[in-house]
Amino acid sequence: MRRRSSGHWDESDVRIRANKRGSRPRTKDRPAHEDAVIGRVVTVDRGRYTVDLGSEGPGTEVTAVRAKDLRRVPVVVGDLVGLVGDTSGAEGSLARLVRIEDRATVLRRSADDTDPVERVVVANAGQLIIVVAAANPTPRTGFIDRSIVAAYDAGLEPVLCVTKTDLGDAAPLRDYYAETSLRILSSSPERPEEAAAPAGRHESLPLDPTTVETMRSLLDGHVSVFLGHSGVGKSTLVNALAGTSRSTGGVNEVTGRGRHTSSSALAISPSWGSVGTWVVDTPGVRSFGLAHVPKESIVEAFEDLAPGYADCPKGCTHAADAAGCGIQRLVDSGHAGPYGAQRLESLRRLLGVAAEDGLDQMKELGTTT
Repeated sequence: MRRRSSGHWDESDVRIRANKRGSRPRTKDRPAHEDAVIGRVVTVDRGRYTVDLGSEGPGTEVTAVRAKDLRRVPVVVGDLVGLVGDTSGAEGSLARLVRIEDRATVLRRSADDTDPVERVVVANAGQLIIVVAAANPTPRTGFIDRSIVAAYDAGLEPVLCVTKTDLGDAAPLRDYYAETSLRILSSSPERPEEAAAPAGRHESLPLDPTTVETMRSLLDGHVSVFLGHSGVGKSTLVNALAGTSRSTGGVNEVTGRGRHTSSSALAISPSWGSVGTWVVDTPGVRSFGLAHVPKESIVEAFEDLAPGYADCPKGCTHAADAAGCGIQRLVDSGHAGPYGAQRLESLRRLLGVAAEDGLDQMKELGTTT
């Protein structure tokens, strides 16, 4: 500023430095992006999202990144999203993901039963195909029960698919869930009891074409998520059903556990399916926590035991020493079927009220999670 000879200052002596950011007022309003193209996320890889733009089946696949406003919002396989920018799908093109449509369903899990952090597995699915092997590795009903609870909580229809039935017997699983409405399918013809697999044999036979057609009719018109431990033949099953070539692996001879082959979830729209048919293959899981599921929802997912819940006193823990537990009375009366006691022990484990001797019994029966 310049000082006048009189020693006085006025407003004309003040020099205003121009604002480098301009004079436009800031606003919290964001563009509506009404012209955004809607597509389905089919896979996620290190911050890049592959989105299928087909409205009535497989269409153009576009690679996209999240807009800055969505950087803290998880985007998962199955999400319907809005894209702007270059949606041509040409090599080297990159669109911008600006909106996530409302989700119809959300399949979630946590790392364990005490972890408060939810992890979304897939969005907008209608069926959960729980894949276990009849043998190699040994099926675990604890994992199946957890998956059924997660499906119930998410609003998905659970279906149990037993693979490698030429190597083992699926009858024990059918008996265990006989008092429930759970649909149980086999991926290959079940062997007669006397036709036991030769010692040391670890490879299952190819999937039976008739069985494949039966499963395709079940999947047609639905978004179906395949979930299971590594080594149970999940990716093999998906390849046969969807005509893909996802990598597959075997089972470790020492630990009896499968080797991870699929590293990320992938949604596939098979050529044989009608509008809305999607098959989602997921990586093999080691654990499936239910920290996000309310206790009452866990009980309700055990449909063979749930009728006894109405007779429980208020605040009943359903533990073995819980006074007046209606579920215990239901099991004792025999109305829960011959596997009622084991089913109740599984429920108690998920509720965190199982006794140590009960857990020992579960381990002997091969029903641990």
